[in-house]
Amino acid sequence: MKDVQKEKPENPLYIQKVGVKGISYPIVVSDKLKGRQDTVASINLYVDLPRVFKGTHMSRFIEVLNEHRDNIHIKNLEHILNEIRTALEAESAQMEVDFPYFIEKSAPVTGSVGLMEYRCRLMGMVGKKREFRVMVKVPVQTLCPCSKEISAYGAHNQRGLVTVEVCYERFFWIEDLIDLIERCASSPVYPILKRPDEKYVTEYAYEHPMFVEDVVRLAAASLSVKSEFSWFSVEAENFESIHNHSAYAYIESDDRG
Repeated sequence: MKDVQKEKPENPLYIQKVGVKGISYPIVVSDKLKGRQDTVASINLYVDLPRVFKGTHMSRFIEVLNEHRDNIHIKNLEHILNEIRTALEAESAQMEVDFPYFIEKSAPVTGSVGLMEYRCRLMGMVGKKREFRVMVKVPVQTLCPCSKEISAYGAHNQRGLVTVEVCYERFFWIEDLIDLIERCASSPVYPILKRPDEKYVTEYAYEHPMFVEDVVRLAAASLSVKSEFSWFSVEAENFESIHNHSAYAYIESDDRG
C-alpha cells in the first residue's frame, strides 16, 4: 500500500513533537514493598519529524507501548524510548506517563491501615537531548508559625500540596521521594485517623510549624544531598484555612543536568 506519510509535505518544516496523547492504558509499575503495582496511566508519546516527511506512523506508538505494558517503570524508560525512535525512524523520542500510585499507610497511634493516593508522572527524552524526570504530588499538613506565635491558644493549619520534580541519574524508589517530602511539612496526611491519631497529628503539627517557604527550603536542602538527582524543583501550595487564597512558594536547584 502507498505510504502517504513518507511523501514530501507541502510546507517542508521540521516538527519538534508529533505523536499521540491521552492514551488511557493499564500498566504495571515497580512497588518497593510488593514488587509491582497495577494502575491505569494516561500516556503521551512523541517523536520529531524531519522536514522531508509528510507525517509519522501513529499506530507504531501503540505497538511499542503494547510490547512493554507490563514493564513501564523508571529503569525501563530509556529502552522504551529507543524502541520508539527505531520504530518511527526518528531522531528524538519523548514519553510522559501520568498515573495514580497507592501506598499502604498506617495511622501514627492506632496503626489503622488505609491506601494513600499520590499523583505521579514519568517523563523521558532521548535523541538530541537525553533526560529523565519524575514528578510526584504529595499532600501534607502545615501549621502557621506566625499564628502560633501571636495567638494565646491554637494556631491555624491547613492541608497543602507539595509538587516535586527531579531529573534522575540512576534508579530510585518513588516511596523514598514521598517520604522525604512528608518529613519537610508540619505533618503527613493519612488516609485513616481514629481519635487517638487525630490528637497525635494535631499536637505534632503544633510542635512543627512551617511556612510554605520553610517547606520548600527544607525539601531543597534534603534533595541537594541526593546524588541520584542532577536537578530538582519543589513547589508548595497551602490551601489556607483562614484566607480566601492559597500561600505559594517555589524553589529549584541551580543547575539542570
